[in-house]
Amino acid sequence: MDAAEFRRRGKEMVDYVADYLEKIEKRQVFPDVEPGYLRPLIADCAPQDPESFEDVFKDIEKIIMPGVTHWHSPYFFAYFPAASSFPALLADMLCGGIGCVGFSWAASPACTELETVMLDWLGKMVNLPEEFLAGKDGQGGGVIQGSASEATLIALLAARTKIIRQVQSEKPELTETEIMGRLVAYASDLAHSSVERAALIGAVKIKNVPSDDTFSVCGSALKKILDEDKAAGLIPFFFCATLGTTPCCSFDKLLELGPICNKENIWMHIDAAYAGSAFICPEFRHLLNGVEFADSFNFNPHKWLLVNFDCSAMWVKKRSDLIGAFKLEPLYLQHHHQESGLVTDYRHWQIPLGRRFRSLKLWFVLRMYGVKGLQEHIRKHIRLSHQFEHLVLQDERFEICAEVVLGLVCFRLKGSNELNEALLKSINDAKKIHLVPCHLREKFVLRFAICSRTVESTHIKFAWQHISQLATDLLKTWEQNHHQQ
Repeated sequence: MDAAEFRRRGKEMVDYVADYLEKIEKRQVFPDVEPGYLRPLIADCAPQDPESFEDVFKDIEKIIMPGVTHWHSPYFFAYFPAASSFPALLADMLCGGIGCVGFSWAASPACTELETVMLDWLGKMVNLPEEFLAGKDGQGGGVIQGSASEATLIALLAARTKIIRQVQSEKPELTETEIMGRLVAYASDLAHSSVERAALIGAVKIKNVPSDDTFSVCGSALKKILDEDKAAGLIPFFFCATLGTTPCCSFDKLLELGPICNKENIWMHIDAAYAGSAFICPEFRHLLNGVEFADSFNFNPHKWLLVNFDCSAMWVKKRSDLIGAFKLEPLYLQHHHQESGLVTDYRHWQIPLGRRFRSLKLWFVLRMYGVKGLQEHIRKHIRLSHQFEHLVLQDERFEICAEVVLGLVCFRLKGSNELNEALLKSINDAKKIHLVPCHLREKFVLRFAICSRTVESTHIKFAWQHISQLATDLLKTWEQNHHQQ
């Protein structure tokens, strides 16, 4: 394919993507395929001779689309949103076109410098304390990670390195292995599974701190477990606070937890993967109060801020904590500006060496929507979640299971877990809308997350009527079966 054909085909592909997104609600949100559907549809091995673009293009609808779950459908209410917007897609094209691998400043100065400035922009939008910003000569700063899981892992590994060095300087008789064996990390019992996974990869113990009846971790719960562990000779070193838990979007009590972590020399990382985007709205910024006690903070613009995957924003108070943990300088990666103090080499801030020019997406979206446009997007989603909550509350067969703060509603039929499992099965089997469940304490709960950029009030009404009708049908058969037994 030469440049001339690329121009032509590129326009066709843009038209195809625009049509796909414009007409997405006509597609069934969840596919009708069985595992292994794809293999029989394509050849056993790669072709020896080149095929034409037409051949490839016509197979998109035939082979790929039948197996796609349409995350951007206004009938998709599962998981959390996956952000997307036309400016971000265009920026991604440019990123692919430039094709740099921006592991150091010298590898592409614009790639590094735009990222530093964009993370300062974003940090100011959520009103982060000054210490988290790079500015012209700050000690903190932001970096784009691939996902919140990576941000948590990086924070945990940096905290681990820091504490090992500290303990070794105080107690030189202890080996690194002995110290490692005594380290403990902590997180809410509702924290995302990626926090436990970070501890697995970091080879340290992790303990769940029980959440209270609002599904939040409070200071007293953390203090109790810390006192027990210290008395047993363990070394608490890392706590991951969650703002907007995955099951029910609850918020750990930062203002109680932060001072304890600071006093006990524990690295506090804040995972606000989904909820963090809402903090650009002044009326939700109080949910981040206490961030001033944290060592690191992360949220995902690729969930709720119209920047498509992957773009997970992470800030640290002291970038030397990250760089100190991961810095290696082989000759082939060195460059003559690296000691100037003006230069960031992001390879020291992350797991992989390579990185894409991801800040272009942020730059395009922040400029073309403006803070006001992004705030309106967030507020609209939150209005729609309250609309759905209101519809649920009007039907006495149902209950709301957790406070609706942002764009997630947790609800269920009053009754057994089996009944609710059956309801979810009938919803997802019908494939008109898509939902996923969670467990809250012992209850099986349905999660209704406002996801699509194009979702409107009519889609919410449709979803509720559909759920309500399926519930009516289910309760009829359920009662008949139970009478017969």
